[in-house]
Amino acid sequence: MTTETPQQSPATRTEVPGIQPGASGEAQLEVVGVDKTYQARRGEVHALSNVNLSIGRGEFISLVGRSGCGKTTLLRILAGLLPPTSGTVTADGQSIWRGGKRNDEAFEHFGLVFQDANLFPWYTVADNVSLPLKLRGMGKRARRARATELCELVGLPGFENAYPRELSGGMRQRAAIARALSYDPTILLMDEPFGALDALTRDKMNLELQSIHAQAGATVVFVTHSISEAVFLADRVVLLTPRPGRIRSITPVPLARPRSLETETSVEFQTIVRELRHELDEE
Repeated sequence: MTTETPQQSPATRTEVPGIQPGASGEAQLEVVGVDKTYQARRGEVHALSNVNLSIGRGEFISLVGRSGCGKTTLLRILAGLLPPTSGTVTADGQSIWRGGKRNDEAFEHFGLVFQDANLFPWYTVADNVSLPLKLRGMGKRARRARATELCELVGLPGFENAYPRELSGGMRQRAAIARALSYDPTILLMDEPFGALDALTRDKMNLELQSIHAQAGATVVFVTHSISEAVFLADRVVLLTPRPGRIRSITPVPLARPRSLETETSVEFQTIVRELRHELDEE
């Protein structure tokens, strides 16, 4: 598939859709020819069409597009929660779907974070964070040590014994991210994790996530409705068309890291955001 895009400066050039190389040069996630069709009450819905994407190890990818374009559907396919109708998805060379069935071995190093933190209210922060380790048979002392380490990493030191009801929305999301990182995932999938937060808390969480990504080194696929958030966090921004979702463009973000909130006032940042919004408005 070829799509013409507006002429742009080399620094912010939007790439032609298709399989694009990851930033690191080593692909960790490969999506090839993925289609998704499902039955709804009003009939058949064609959610995704011929999606091709290569994501490099350690890369941060943001998925953006209008509501209903298939961002979450694509993430759920990557997460092993929804099988593709056709096409292949591989992680570290392993197919994650085999004949419509999930290949559980391929998901041993995946972490998931959703908009709702989904913490167990009767567990403390430490118990919530270390629950995946408990399910994997790790001893209590080791789990506690790992929970303490992760609370420090996500900015929750001293809250290990707090309960979810005692935390703000942003703090609960920090705990959810810590839980997703508990078993050292190499791939972290995030579906609008900050969508329900107020603007100031969201800015703080974006700064925190940038730091966590730098320290953990995981590959991140991040779904958001906010173009500014997508550009601030990502190495590349993937823009999907309205349903059926196709990759319209893949835009590199050559902004130095670490990025501060002042980065958003830079000409380069604003240029990337403006061009992505222009593409979105054309849909």
